[in-house]
Amino acid sequence: MEQVSSEFLRGTLKTIVLKLLSEQNKMYGYQITQAVKERTRGELTLTFGALYPVLHKLEQEGLLINESVEVDGRLRKYYSLTDSGTQMAIQKISEFERFVDYMQQLFQTPPNLAYGN
Repeated sequence: MEQVSSEFLRGTLKTIVLKLLSEQNKMYGYQITQAVKERTRGELTLTFGALYPVLHKLEQEGLLINESVEVDGRLRKYYSLTDSGTQMAIQKISEFERFVDYMQQLFQTPPNLAYGN
């Protein structure tokens, strides 16, 4: 992944996790990393080193809960949104969509109109 993409990804990790969990009942870490990879056709890679601190922070904020389930003799930790997490997901997704709209407007505005020329 290019450095610029990493910078943008770091700034949107919370929103990405909330968005994915808002679409699924529950997910475990590997599922989240694979969903990001699949949806971006491999262009963005979410590492465990970046993901787990975000998951833990969201848990501390009361936005996520986790449930450990034994799968093939190993414990797998599934994450799901709390009611507060669902509300925060709606808010963060809306904020991000507005931000993307503003960036598109900014970059599509002809230079001579940008400064009142």
